[in-house]
Amino acid sequence: MLTLTGLSKRYDTGDLALSDITLEVPAGQVMALIGPSGAGKSTLIRCVNRLVEPSAGSVVLDGLDITKVRGGKLRQARRQIGMIFQNYALVERLSVMENVLSGRLAYVGFWRSFFRQFPSPDIKQALNLLERVGLETMFDKRGDALSGGQKQRVGIARALMQNPKLLLVDEPTASLDPKTSRQIMRLICELCREQQLAAVINIHDVVLAQQFVDRVVGLRAGRLVFDGPPSALTPETLTDIYGEEDWSVPENEGENDSENTNAAVPLDLAKPIGQGGHP
Repeated sequence: MLTLTGLSKRYDTGDLALSDITLEVPAGQVMALIGPSGAGKSTLIRCVNRLVEPSAGSVVLDGLDITKVRGGKLRQARRQIGMIFQNYALVERLSVMENVLSGRLAYVGFWRSFFRQFPSPDIKQALNLLERVGLETMFDKRGDALSGGQKQRVGIARALMQNPKLLLVDEPTASLDPKTSRQIMRLICELCREQQLAAVINIHDVVLAQQFVDRVVGLRAGRLVFDGPPSALTPETLTDIYGEEDWSVPENEGENDSENTNAAVPLDLAKPIGQGGHP
């Protein structure tokens, strides 16, 4: 379980990026972080893995306060936290298999990693993960020969090679088309539930988050303003998170008579896509 208590971050400029964030993410739960740009979503994720030092509060993962460890103990703690990046962060001149195996670098010695000599159990695990993410036939392809969706699948497999307890996911679908975005979100959520991983996903696509995640947390100006199930994301709630806006979707042209071409219908945020919601 991930537990944040009173987590705050004030930068040297005086800007307050996070203010007194307290929440828990149990094993197996996928939580989406939503909010406008600058709300503190990326800062929160980076405070969890200590890429950004919190100004106050604690980050506890399975009983270990990550904010209090240093040096080797911090490196060991980071082994338990897998990271999936918006820009994939692959070494594109390496093969798919080599990129996935890089998830074990923290566990093997320097020289073995330098010469890419990984134990046979690691290789077997990598092959199993590549099969699970649908890339078992691409193990020898170079990273730069892959599509965006394929690169993100490699990134997912690499994160899982760490055998983490927590996944931090930063805008995993920002560069992907709508179909691939849904496939990637579905894959991440399925894997987290299969392996009982807690996950925190920073995402801008509210409807995509609503379709797949268990829980949504909304940030605004560094403060927690919403914490609840996706079904509670009403237009009024979205206004609280993002500010005043018309949270309705125009009907498709050609499906209405000329009098109603410009009419708007409410976006039923309580209905996930594919289950009676909008396509």
